[in-house]
Amino acid sequence: MSRLNIFVDETGNFGFGKDTSEIYGLSFVFHEQQNNINNEINALNERLKKIKYNGMIHTSELVNKRFEYSNYSLEKRKKIFNYLFQFIIRANIKFKTLMIDKKYCNNERQLKDKLSNEIKSIINNNKDYFNSFSKIVLYYDNGQEPIKDILNDIFSNFKGYEHKVKFDKTKKRLFQVADMLVYIYKYDYKYKNKLLFSQGEKYFLNVKEHKKIIKRICKKEI
Repeated sequence: MSRLNIFVDETGNFGFGKDTSEIYGLSFVFHEQQNNINNEINALNERLKKIKYNGMIHTSELVNKRFEYSNYSLEKRKKIFNYLFQFIIRANIKFKTLMIDKKYCNNERQLKDKLSNEIKSIINNNKDYFNSFSKIVLYYDNGQEPIKDILNDIFSNFKGYEHKVKFDKTKKRLFQVADMLVYIYKYDYKYKNKLLFSQGEKYFLNVKEHKKIIKRICKKEI
């Protein structure tokens, strides 16, 4: 049985009032089950173990030095970031990230329609690829109800579709990859469109590092 695992994470919210997000992003990480990436996962875990970290990598919190990372040095936070980034480069995976500026949508309904159309476009442009699998397993924690509805509406058309809501995010490094990618592309969108960065973002990456990251990961887009 040929199986495609899809890990999904989002950034932003569907609100359009004061103090809501300017951007909405969604990342899909595609892993073909036949492509064994255990060596890469083990190598990542070993590198993290050496710096005494074994938790879930949440990129936005990592960059902004929040919550569990609040007492971590910049050096340690950069190591965690770079270890996961190197895993993305080395592992046999593909991805696609959508980034939507909410100023081009007037309300939640329009944003939801735009996201749905963008996802359908990804599938239509890669129809033979998705149809080649006898089973598609989507990992999304239903963090936002509109996304859950969109994903189930679209992917339920594929044979063998299964939606996993409950899974160990600490162990599922590919879910953390989706989290990192949606953050990186949001950062890139803010950079290109001269949007405001947080204090943490200003100091975590310089322009040279940012451009190098984008150049390397774009080669793995579906």
